[in-house]
Amino acid sequence: MRETPRPQGTAGDPRSEPPQPRPGRALAHTTGASGSGTPHRSDGRPPQTPRGAQLTGPAGCFGTTPPVPRRPAFPLFPVLLALYAALFALITWQVAANGPLRSLDERVEHAIVGHGPRPLTDLLADLGNMAVALPVLALALAYAVWRGRRLDALYAVLAMAAVPALVVPLKALIDRQGPLTEATGYYPSGHSATALVAYGAAALLVRASWAMPVAVLLTVATGIGLVLRGYHWPLDVLASWCLFGAVLLVTSRMRRSSSRTPTGCSDPS
Repeated sequence: MRETPRPQGTAGDPRSEPPQPRPGRALAHTTGASGSGTPHRSDGRPPQTPRGAQLTGPAGCFGTTPPVPRRPAFPLFPVLLALYAALFALITWQVAANGPLRSLDERVEHAIVGHGPRPLTDLLADLGNMAVALPVLALALAYAVWRGRRLDALYAVLAMAAVPALVVPLKALIDRQGPLTEATGYYPSGHSATALVAYGAAALLVRASWAMPVAVLLTVATGIGLVLRGYHWPLDVLASWCLFGAVLLVTSRMRRSSSRTPTGCSDPS
């Protein structure tokens, strides 16, 4: 009599069930499974990793990062422009109306005129001559054009052209008498305006760390020479600095605004 084979398991025996997959183990090498270690998601969406997907910014460039919140910049341009305009308006009003500021200005001039070595004060005053200041600006213009910054050179020329365009009508309108002469037409100072614009614009074109301090030194030295030699009242010089400081500020801002162009996208690789 042949022996009947024993059953391998009964319904109640847990060993009779087929092996069940354990999460993270049996499906460890299944593409798209959770915990598989592959860079793909089972729902088809790209992974949230820096290397998995590159987002584009408003210009369509790869690698654009979200803007970082920061403290807004202090509005220096409108503050300086308003300060220049307010000072120039105040000085012009006082000079035209024979106000107390004009009286103080004339007393100061009478007290300091003629002081200092005459050769030195003559030299300082001559720094505002067209024959001295314009060649300096011309060299800076040539340098800027050579470096491919023609737009910068154009705005420097416009600032220089504003000197006679503004000074000549203001001299005729205010018609102020000079310190040591009966002649009129001394407000504002054309030499001070020429020095500030020529040397200041040249410094902006050169873009060297030493250029702007030198320009300020030459401009201040010109004003000192003009006052000590009796060619101008102190307020004539100060008014020119205010007016053409604003001119340089505006032309510099216009140049920066017009030179802002969107840059091309670089290779994301």
